[in-house]
Amino acid sequence: MTNATPAGKPARPFFSCGPASKRPGWSLEALGGYNPGRSHRASGNRAKLRRAIDLTREILEIPATHRIAIVPGGDTGAVEAAMWSLLGPRPVEAIAWEAFSEHWAIDLMEQLRLPQASARVADYGEIVDLATVDFDNDVIFAWNGTTSGVCVPSADVIPADRKGLTICDATSAAFATKLDWDKLDVVTYSWQKVLGGEASHGMLVLGPRAAERLETHIPSWPVPKLYRLAEKGRILEAVFEGETINTPSMLCVEDYLDALDWAKSIGGLSALCARVEANARVLADWVERTPWVAFLAADPAIRSTTSACLKVVDPEVARGGRVAEAAFAAEMVSLLEEEGAGFDVSSYRDAPPGLRIWCGATVDAADLECLTRWLDHAYARVKDEMFAEAA
Repeated sequence: MTNATPAGKPARPFFSCGPASKRPGWSLEALGGYNPGRSHRASGNRAKLRRAIDLTREILEIPATHRIAIVPGGDTGAVEAAMWSLLGPRPVEAIAWEAFSEHWAIDLMEQLRLPQASARVADYGEIVDLATVDFDNDVIFAWNGTTSGVCVPSADVIPADRKGLTICDATSAAFATKLDWDKLDVVTYSWQKVLGGEASHGMLVLGPRAAERLETHIPSWPVPKLYRLAEKGRILEAVFEGETINTPSMLCVEDYLDALDWAKSIGGLSALCARVEANARVLADWVERTPWVAFLAADPAIRSTTSACLKVVDPEVARGGRVAEAAFAAEMVSLLEEEGAGFDVSSYRDAPPGLRIWCGATVDAADLECLTRWLDHAYARVKDEMFAEAA
């Protein structure tokens, strides 16, 4: 087994699933429009918040019928705002296939405690059979399971004449795939994923059916101010026009605008999707020719193109069980970081042990190509060292 050090390293060795890598060419100096010390209510900054909403609509190709808001708490805050403000009139089901969508299921069952609520959680690498979901109920789900590497294959299974609302956590899908806005009544995401923005800010997109629910349904429980989208049956329209519920970081807003401008400059959503698909292809081709590694999601039809979750399948390593697999992966991750060849590629803490590599639009395919050579190198070195010690 050869473990010769690869020639060269990724130019940008940042493969974290969030906050993800910045766009190519990013620099702090590029955020020249930031005005420190000015209120987010000042006319210039209010205009920036509105521009963030307008550019979001343009790049994601969101219909004019849909409202867009910047909300606190990242994707988590956006999902919770939807749940606390919209649920109640109909039976509701949470379907989950990774850690964060499982949190929505827990909140539904243990916090809101709706009488007609249910939840189904698939194993890591699997997905709930969407054909068995009753979309006359309200349905909460993640489009893309960041911690498990699975995704919804398409929105075709969602009926156009459904009676319930679809509440979709799309934080690892927005800007990476073309979402079917007619099938998704609520869409949420955070800035820190596909466009590489900063954390703590979320986006909430409401379609007409969700807006109608806000106007006709008053929850029976108190809605915290951070989640409040309507009062006394009237939508708080200012929230969807750039008047944020709490004080945003204008530095983070400037960074988001920079990412949106970059996305527009390269060709918008189609170009972003093409970059993601090229990145995913690099890893898929490598896994196909590499016997020691496999995707956690065995079925390509449900495999995420942004969050590649991998497991070590070398029989000698797997023989030691989960503890041995975790130790092996941890050594690989440490070696990559020590060499400066790849940062933050360990699997999510609640997921099976292995590797997790971000393939979002801000990552360059050439860096992923280079990373695969370092992964092979790290595997060979760690195996030599660990099994030599065992011998």
